[in-house]
Amino acid sequence: MVYNRVVDAANPVNPENAANPADAAGPAAPAAPAEGATPGALTEAQAGRIFAAMNDVIRAGEEMRGRRAELIAALARLGWTQDAIARLAGMSQPAVSKQMGKARGADPAPPIGLALDQYDTAWLEGRLWGVAEEISAALDDTAHCTRHLHALSRGRKRFTPQSVDALRRLVEADLRDHRDALPAGHRDAYDAISRALDVPPKPATKSRPAPPGSPATRRALACALQRERLRAGA
Repeated sequence: MVYNRVVDAANPVNPENAANPADAAGPAAPAAPAEGATPGALTEAQAGRIFAAMNDVIRAGEEMRGRRAELIAALARLGWTQDAIARLAGMSQPAVSKQMGKARGADPAPPIGLALDQYDTAWLEGRLWGVAEEISAALDDTAHCTRHLHALSRGRKRFTPQSVDALRRLVEADLRDHRDALPAGHRDAYDAISRALDVPPKPATKSRPAPPGSPATRRALACALQRERLRAGA
């Protein structure tokens, strides 16, 4: 009898001494993954978020390549050489030549003007973008506008009336809260841009056609020109 008790103590799920018939089956098998889960403890929702983040980066890269191609074509129409464009764009000269060849094969388009004071919506949005970029850089990325700005510049948010209004409010907050840390030129530029954005845009007509260049290219170019103007202290 003692022998049996020792065996039973070492093997509590022995079918002969199991108090509960379910105990005779031994240790329970691991629970099946919850519905929507995938092997490796990654749920479908988690995997979906990972793919969504990757798709945002890919989409932003594709859009940026398109903007770069349009900017190369615009600079070429302004008379810039392939060597100069390649050096500034960080591209090889053959790659720039290929882009310029594609542009020559398309319908010729008028060059984009480089005057800062242009008043179409995309150009004004680009100037606002440029002011926000300079504010964020001046405040070491601690500005109110930084997070929203990064989402716009990296393609996670689109330039829409709502997102532009949100950027305006954040820039205004930075100009108010960091008045002493920012040059006066930032406020002056923002005020001029804000007044122009408040004027409803005039629709394009045959006698007053839409400005040359896609909205994305015009924004990118206006952003760069506005940043250069602010850095120069003008």
